Amino acid sequence: MHLNIRDHLCPLCGTTDVGRFFLANNRDFLLCARCQLVFVPSGQFLSEHEEKAQYDLHRNSPEDPAYRQFLSRLFIPMHAQLAPGSHGLDFGSGPGPTLSVMFEEVGHSMAIYDHFYAPEPSVLQRPYDFITATEVLEHLHHPKQELDRLWALLKPGGILGVMTKLLGDREAFPGWQYKNDPTHVCFFSRPTFRWLAAQWHAELSFGDGDVMLFYKKHEGS
Repeated sequence: MHLNIRDHLCPLCGTTDVGRFFLANNRDFLLCARCQLVFVPSGQFLSEHEEKAQYDLHRNSPEDPAYRQFLSRLFIPMHAQLAPGSHGLDFGSGPGPTLSVMFEEVGHSMAIYDHFYAPEPSVLQRPYDFITATEVLEHLHHPKQELDRLWALLKPGGILGVMTKLLGDREAFPGWQYKNDPTHVCFFSRPTFRWLAAQWHAELSFGDGDVMLFYKKHEGS
């Protein structure tokens, strides 16, 4: 079916200034000219049942040292900046919550939320000292709504840590395996995260590879 690009708004910044970036595996990848997000149109998303079936294949757990090592790229720089006994939220904790366990092991208290595996809305109604979202942003169907909600839950002086593979240059996209996962529908680049930080008036640092830390300023700072 022919896609009418003019019918699609950027799901992050809301502009109509989008164009076709790439076509692969019967999916269109559109590029926003304002915030540089690359996204798949909502009409090409998997159903909820199909999406969960993909996630059920994941075998991550706190007992897996390789998975812990992977998460340590976010855990180590965040933990180094947290006050003892901080309260955090792991958003998109998945079928085998692990990052929350790692923070609890060093004395922080944690809440978890996951649309499929821990759908407890009450945890999205209280403030946190820090929030993590690892390998989550690429799955978001409504990135502006979800990310703005997380930012609103973060206390002044708090940290939002995200991990998602960064979109590279256009020439590398055809061979980029990350785009082939049918549950991946949003692709962020450094310019996209800088745009987001500007909207939030946040400080932003880029960590190891695909790790980004957003710092919420105190009022008046």
